[in-house]
Amino acid sequence: MNELTAKRNAVAELMRISPLADELAGLFASAGHRLYLVGGSVRDALLGRLSADLDFTTDARPEQILKIVRGWADGVWEAGIAFGTVGVTKRGSTLEITTFRADVYDRVSRNPEVTFGDSIEGDLKRRDFTVNAMAIDLSTKQFVDPHDGMDALRRKVLDTPATPEESFADDPLRMLRAARFAAQLGFEPAPRVVTAMTEMAGEIQRITAERVQTELSKLMLGRYPRRGLELMVDTGLAEHILPEVPGMRLAIDEHHQHKDVYQHSLTVLDQAIALERRDDPDAEPDLVLRLAALLHDIGKPATRRFEDGGGVSFHHHEVVGAKMARKRLRALKYPKQVIEDVGQLVFLHLRFHGYGKGEWTDSAVRRYVTDAGDLLPRLHKLVRADCTTRNKRKAAALQRTYDELEERIARIQAEEDLARVRPDLDGNEIMKILGLPPGPMVGKAWKHLKELRLDRGPLDHDEAVAELRRWAEENGL
Repeated sequence: MNELTAKRNAVAELMRISPLADELAGLFASAGHRLYLVGGSVRDALLGRLSADLDFTTDARPEQILKIVRGWADGVWEAGIAFGTVGVTKRGSTLEITTFRADVYDRVSRNPEVTFGDSIEGDLKRRDFTVNAMAIDLSTKQFVDPHDGMDALRRKVLDTPATPEESFADDPLRMLRAARFAAQLGFEPAPRVVTAMTEMAGEIQRITAERVQTELSKLMLGRYPRRGLELMVDTGLAEHILPEVPGMRLAIDEHHQHKDVYQHSLTVLDQAIALERRDDPDAEPDLVLRLAALLHDIGKPATRRFEDGGGVSFHHHEVVGAKMARKRLRALKYPKQVIEDVGQLVFLHLRFHGYGKGEWTDSAVRRYVTDAGDLLPRLHKLVRADCTTRNKRKAAALQRTYDELEERIARIQAEEDLARVRPDLDGNEIMKILGLPPGPMVGKAWKHLKELRLDRGPLDHDEAVAELRRWAEENGL
C-alpha cells in the first residue's frame, strides 16, 4: 500500500469512527470557516487508538468558535480561550477547538506570546513532532502532511517540524515529551533530536515542577516506560528531573553481577509491570507500584560500603531510600498520598529477605501485613519483581518461598481478620478496668494491648484483662 492510499484510508476510517467530526465540520463550513482534525487525534487514528477526546484547529477566531458551537454542544467551557481554545462536550465526547496559532516564544520561560495564525501549514510547523503535525481538512477530506509525519509514523521515529534546537528552545518541555512518546508509543527519536536533547537538557529547568510531573507520570504509565527513562538518562535530562536514577549507575550491587543498580532497577520496573494484572486482568497501569519499582534501590549509592574480602554492602538502604524517594516526589509536586505510598513501599521492600526459609513467626507475619496495610498487594508484586537473579534455581526458590509467605498470610488473615487488627479490649473497657479518665495513658495502654495482639494473636477476655493489669502495675498505675 502506498502512502497516498494509506492517507485516504486513514481519512475514511476516521470519518467512520467519529461522525461528530463530520457534523461539526458542517457547522463551521456553514459559517464560512475551515475545520481540521489535528495533532494527536490524527496520529492516534492512524495507529488505531483514537479516543473520544478530539483536537481540532480552525481559521475561526475564539469568539466565532463560541458563536458556532453554542446551541449544538451539550456543554461549552472557556478556560483556555485566552490561548484560542474552546472546549466542547457532545454525546460523551470531549472536543477542543483552537484557532490557528503562530506563537512567538521569549525563550526564557515557556510562555508564548499568543498569536493567531492564518494557515494550517503555519499552525503545523509550530507543533512538537512531525507525527503530531498532521491534519485532516474535514471540509474536503484532504490529508495535510507538510512535514512527512505519515512517513515518521510508519518508521516509528520522533522528529521535529523545525530544527530540534529551535523547537526545544521555544518549549523545553518538548524534550521530556520525546521521552514520554518513546514510553507510550515505543518510537525512537531521530539522531538530531537526541543530540539536541543532550546539548540542551539543562533548559528543562525553565519548566515548572507541576508540568514536569505531569509528563513524567504519563511516561511512567506508558507501555514502555523503560525506553523513556533510558532516553532521559542517556541525554542527561534525568539529571535535572530524577537525578537519583542515573546516580544508581555508580553502585555495583551486592551480588557482583555485571549489571549495576540502575539496570537492576529498570528490570524490576519491567517485572513489576508484568505483575500488574496478576490479580486483575483488567487492571489499569499502577503509578505507585511503578514509581516504587524504579526508586526502590535509590538509597544504595549513599549506603555503599566495601567490606573486607571484596564484598559490598548497602546496610539500611531501604530506610535512606524511602527518605530520598519522598523528598524527590515532593520536589516534583506529587500528591501527598502518592508520596507516602511510594515511600512506604521502598521502606518495606527489603523486609521479606529476613524471612529466610520460613523462619518468621506468625507474629512477624502479622507485622508484615499490618505495616503494609492497604499496600500489601503492591508490596507482594514489588518483592516478587525485585528478584532479578539469572540463576534460575535461586529465582525459583525465592518465588516458592514468597508463595509460602502469601499462603501463610492468607491463612492468618482468614483466622484473625488482620485488616482490622484491634486490641482485645477497647478504650472504654481499659478506662473501666483501670479506673482511668480519658487521656494519654489510655492510649498507651491501648497501644500495649495492640502490640500483644500482633505478637500473640487474639487473647481471650480474661487473659487480656490480666495483661492490662500487669502493664498498669509496671507503669505505677
